[in-house]
Amino acid sequence: MPVAYTPAEIAAIVGAQRTLGHTEAKVGDIASLAAAQPGDLSFLGNAKYRSQVPASRASVLLLPPDYPGEPGPDQVFLFVDHPSVALARLCSRIEQQLWPKPPPGIHPSAVVAATARIDPTASVGPLCVVEDAATIGPGTVLDASVCVGRGARLGEGCWVMPGCLVGSYCELGRRVRLQPGVIIGSDGFGYEFVQGRHEKVPQIGIVVIGDDVEIGANSTLDRARFSRTVVGEGTKIDNLVQVAHNVVIGRHCILCAQVGISGSTTVEDYVILGGQTGVGGHITIGKGSKAGGQTGISADVPPGSYLNGTPAIPYMLERRLQILHQRLPDLFKRVEALERRAE
Repeated sequence: MPVAYTPAEIAAIVGAQRTLGHTEAKVGDIASLAAAQPGDLSFLGNAKYRSQVPASRASVLLLPPDYPGEPGPDQVFLFVDHPSVALARLCSRIEQQLWPKPPPGIHPSAVVAATARIDPTASVGPLCVVEDAATIGPGTVLDASVCVGRGARLGEGCWVMPGCLVGSYCELGRRVRLQPGVIIGSDGFGYEFVQGRHEKVPQIGIVVIGDDVEIGANSTLDRARFSRTVVGEGTKIDNLVQVAHNVVIGRHCILCAQVGISGSTTVEDYVILGGQTGVGGHITIGKGSKAGGQTGISADVPPGSYLNGTPAIPYMLERRLQILHQRLPDLFKRVEALERRAE
């Protein structure tokens, strides 16, 4: 990591409540408690690793206020309410140094329509295409090879990474971050079977992304058949997620990798879908619900549910059934033995 910080600088960045110990070392890397070496920073973000703190060789450790131990020689403890959050704040500062925003302006190799509106503080990178009547807001960055379609609108402070597409007339709010390869506004998957052929249904709606949304690499959000496909404020979407046409996703949801949501489904606020969860079409997942990895959801889900399995059932019931499933071979042997005795 080509940046380095003194313990005092780190304490200021993370807002440490208290400091214990001393070291002259500068921190140049971040590592787990067990793997850390002198010159590294580590943290106790999960209580199950508490026993690893005394043996850690990290020069600086982020610890919760109630940690009772003492630092070793040439080691500093920084006490913070939430070590994982404190680490995130430090990493945000490091990110700004490692990947500084490019200067405002339009790269000579970019193709920008005469009717496009580019804020003077925005940056349009190499080989980008910005089509007619598109709007790029203040401070927004388009990295290399980004395509912004006709009439699309990107709000303030967005960061669109290489190889992304924001389709025609689609809208991004403020501070939206698209990881490489994200496609916003591909056609919804719609066909009618007419006289022995699959006839395409035109997809003439748009995608609307709320403020502070982040979408992971190579995820795709289809434009609506009509009206809107929507992602609410603060929602975070992992890599390789598929959101179909006319889906409405609420605020502050988490969609983990390879989730697939079928058309016209509503996912209410604060829902968490584990990796590879599959969601059927035209259903509603209630506010605050959670689904474990590989859950298959095909019917409406009441608010606050916790589901697992395919078809989806309450999480604890599914766990009990899994345990019983492992006991089936012994159960069959016992039944066979009883049958023999009965004969």
